[in-house]
Amino acid sequence: MEFIKQNALLIGLAIGSGLALLWPMLNRKSGGAPNISVTEALMLLNRNKPLVLDVRDAAEFAAGHIQGAKNIPVAELASRIKEIEKYKDKPVLVNCQRGMRSKTACTILQAQQFTQLHNLQGGLDAWVEAKMPLVKD
Repeated sequence: MEFIKQNALLIGLAIGSGLALLWPMLNRKSGGAPNISVTEALMLLNRNKPLVLDVRDAAEFAAGHIQGAKNIPVAELASRIKEIEKYKDKPVLVNCQRGMRSKTACTILQAQQFTQLHNLQGGLDAWVEAKMPLVKD
């Protein structure tokens, strides 16, 4: 007990460091769907040919999007779910601008029994930062 009292600060630092190391692993899921990096998204696109679901609004989508992406704004997703229902058991890559709206979309999709959801971590901003191409309408 004396040891703990004398070294409380060091023990606290050790626990804090351990939690800091574990945080990225614990924070890997987004709305129940795993966050994936741009590199992982590219592998998914090349291997599994997923539905790429862009949940930004129409103007943002027209300014630039991932090739082959389907645009359904997150605000309309619940009412337009029938458009993508055939992908319930297929891979779906969900993206928005920064990754926040896509988290919401993943939660909505998971409630509708979509089973293979992937959230693009950092959204289209991360995609552009990685110098990946965009298609403009």
